[in-house]
Amino acid sequence: MCGICGIASPDLAQPVDADLLRRMNARIIHRGPDSDGFYIDGGFGMAMRRLAIIDVRGGDQPISSEDGQVLVTFNGEIFNFQELRRDLEQRGHRFATSSDTEVIVHGYEEWGDDALLRFNGMFAFALWDRRRQRLLLARDRMGKKPLYWWHHPAHGLLWGSEAKCILTAPWVERRVEPLALHHYLTLQYTPDPLTMFAGIFQLPAAHKLVFEANHPPRIERWWQLDFEPKLRLSDGEVVEQARILLREAVARRLIAEVPLGAFLSGGIDSSIIVALMAEQTSAPVKTFSIGFSEPRFSETQYARAVAERYATDHHEFIFRPADLTATIEAVIDACDEPLADPAALPLFELSRQTRKHVTVALCGDGGDETLAGYQRYALDGLLRPYAALPAWITRRAVPAAVGILPDPAWIPEDRSPITGLKRLAQWSATNPKASLVRWGSYFSHEAKLALYTDQWRNAFAHIDTADVIATAYDEAHAANRLDRTLYADHVTYLAGDLLPKTDRMSMAHAVEVRAPFLDDWWVEWTARLPERFKVRGRQTKWLLKAAFGDKLPPAIAARGKQGFSVPVGQWLRGELRAWARERLLDNPVLHRWFRPEAIARLLTEHDSGRINHGKRLWALLLFGVWGERYKPYL
Repeated sequence: MCGICGIASPDLAQPVDADLLRRMNARIIHRGPDSDGFYIDGGFGMAMRRLAIIDVRGGDQPISSEDGQVLVTFNGEIFNFQELRRDLEQRGHRFATSSDTEVIVHGYEEWGDDALLRFNGMFAFALWDRRRQRLLLARDRMGKKPLYWWHHPAHGLLWGSEAKCILTAPWVERRVEPLALHHYLTLQYTPDPLTMFAGIFQLPAAHKLVFEANHPPRIERWWQLDFEPKLRLSDGEVVEQARILLREAVARRLIAEVPLGAFLSGGIDSSIIVALMAEQTSAPVKTFSIGFSEPRFSETQYARAVAERYATDHHEFIFRPADLTATIEAVIDACDEPLADPAALPLFELSRQTRKHVTVALCGDGGDETLAGYQRYALDGLLRPYAALPAWITRRAVPAAVGILPDPAWIPEDRSPITGLKRLAQWSATNPKASLVRWGSYFSHEAKLALYTDQWRNAFAHIDTADVIATAYDEAHAANRLDRTLYADHVTYLAGDLLPKTDRMSMAHAVEVRAPFLDDWWVEWTARLPERFKVRGRQTKWLLKAAFGDKLPPAIAARGKQGFSVPVGQWLRGELRAWARERLLDNPVLHRWFRPEAIARLLTEHDSGRINHGKRLWALLLFGVWGERYKPYL
């Protein structure tokens, strides 16, 4: 696990600025505190920071082929590297290290870019082919490891694991990308390929970028998830195969030469991962959980039950930072751009505490997106009769009725029945292909237009963020609504919010997080399962409960999806009230885009306790604090 960065001049002949390359690399030392590496070849230079996990003594990068003509810097892990190494050795390749990184070099020599299809892992790498004077940048299938890039005909190409690498270059402007902000308000993250910085882009998951002299970067998709043809399996057969495949996915992620543990939330997904780890290790699994002092927001009692069942070496923390504002600022600095998912804060603290004990942690990310864990997957199907009602009922009568209902402050917003009714009103007015926006958006399209200044209300009047999700829905290689929705969530919410959140919060403290539910072979297998193995009636994630329910304490096996609720609404009425109001009402970055009186109205309504605007204000607040810290040009 590492951080990578690099520079390629426009013609690959003009010498690169070695000092700039070193400064870029220094910006991501938190991702790799163990060592660094540099390579410069005329107009090409690449660098990396290393967090040593496999082949600790001999795996420093860049790593080259036997003749030195192919070199790579790599962030991530190739989990099937041992099998690939045996295959490549049989084909005549000779390895100089025991590192998984080296299979990328020899794999490219043997199969070219098609080597990507053979890697089961999480990765972002830069590969330099000296003979062809060709740079290949690539990201893994799911988008677990990040990669940012910037290109200008006069300056060439810059890339890095985090945007801060690129921002180091003095000629890269810090300007807000308007479309990124528009989408962020609805989604809570910036969808790729955009970033909040105009001109800096994310390389999307499962894509590659090729750069050659005097040509613009060429970006191509190298893999796409297929949901067809469906597998023909009985209930018994699918349960048996699930047990084998997920156990193997966990086993592949236990390979490490450093201390290893697991994040344990108390939900079904992370509990199953811990159970499978305990079955495959001789020493007690080290587990780590975090909760809140407010019992209604905390799940630590469930995590404790799993820890007791498997006799783990359990570490439990309460999120009670001495300075909450400093934590918010640290999270923004770790992300480089606003990420309004409040769960980033406790994950940041959990990672900090975890690093005191282990370097690698397994987690339950991806269980919901592979086997349909969110209630909206079931509700979208069950509500079809409601959608067929006349529009005056679904788009007028219901919204008017629920609009007068107060939001109970004593219930977390994610679990409030009132919130559910209000989502139902929004559901009717939103593109049916955009399940995520229907059920989980912060600001509706109309709410954003009411917030903008005249200039931006006119600019965005006909740009609906729901279309971002709907486009992904239409691109899916799938035949039914559920599979198309799962695909859309894979390439938007998972790749844009959940995985960046895990990567930035953990790597801010040099912790590598591995997600067995996002194992490439598990994801491809579950995609081809018929719908009945994922959702049956109102029951979501049917297969996980059928295959692994016996490994869970009864109280956890019976639980529905809860999610990790964070009391932002309470904070904004309490300890953060004065600090947040100042940054929301007296901030030139916000005034550039939004009407101050509209923000003031949200604050007043929230303070009254009648309407919980916590997450909407949180999104605006993080954008405002980001603007203060990164100072984009207005």
